[in-house]
Amino acid sequence: MNRLSERLSKFQESKKKALVAYLVAGDPDINTTLNLMELLVSSGVDIIEIGVPFTDPIAEGPIIQKAHDRALKNNISLDQIFDLVHEFRKKDDETPIVLMGYLNTFIFYKHLIKNNDNNHVDSILVVDIPGELDLSNYGVSNKNINTISLISPTTKKDRVKSIAENSSGFIYYVTLRGVTGSSNLDIQEIKTNIQEIKQYSHLPVLAGFGIKSAEDAKLLSECSDGIVIGSSIVQMIEENSISKEFGRIENYINEIRQAIE
Repeated sequence: MNRLSERLSKFQESKKKALVAYLVAGDPDINTTLNLMELLVSSGVDIIEIGVPFTDPIAEGPIIQKAHDRALKNNISLDQIFDLVHEFRKKDDETPIVLMGYLNTFIFYKHLIKNNDNNHVDSILVVDIPGELDLSNYGVSNKNINTISLISPTTKKDRVKSIAENSSGFIYYVTLRGVTGSSNLDIQEIKTNIQEIKQYSHLPVLAGFGIKSAEDAKLLSECSDGIVIGSSIVQMIEENSISKEFGRIENYINEIRQAIE
């Protein structure tokens, strides 16, 4: 059992809601990303999701797409991200790390995943493969790394069962019929769909996409095992990338944490 599975298992037992925060590696630069990761944890984040920069991030809305562009201008690669996580682990060997990215990147750097020195990375979410599959279907595997699968409101019911049964770590429920950073959450639909997923898996179901306010977070945490926040954080990083004063992010995380307690 790796860090992610162990932490979420404890949360399920204690009925604590998990708070996952997303940021893009190398936005605005790799050293600031490390500082931000440490800030997220000290502010109350339970799991860090690191976006792996990609040239065509189809699942992302405009805010996160721009962050990918900024990181790519800094020539950020997956080997640098593994170095980043290695550096983070010098101070924090407990917080689970999830990499979120696209298939081509993980295939190209499959040696990093297969080796994954000291198991510093805990999980990988590949956005652009069917949920029934994982990286091992593409010749990339490491038994110590969870495969996170996505289920959305448009996933057909016959696929929900197979995706849920194939997942490990947790199941990521996409709350919106769109890209990251969209709005208009349908809480009743989300609740119904998460209940259906739980018929097929004992894994935690975390809800993400479209969570902006503490009120959004509270509503979604009531029908899931935790939430994932991304676009709001990424926007604050962009707005403060020159001054690198990220107190707003700390306050925002504190507000979200309190809302889901």
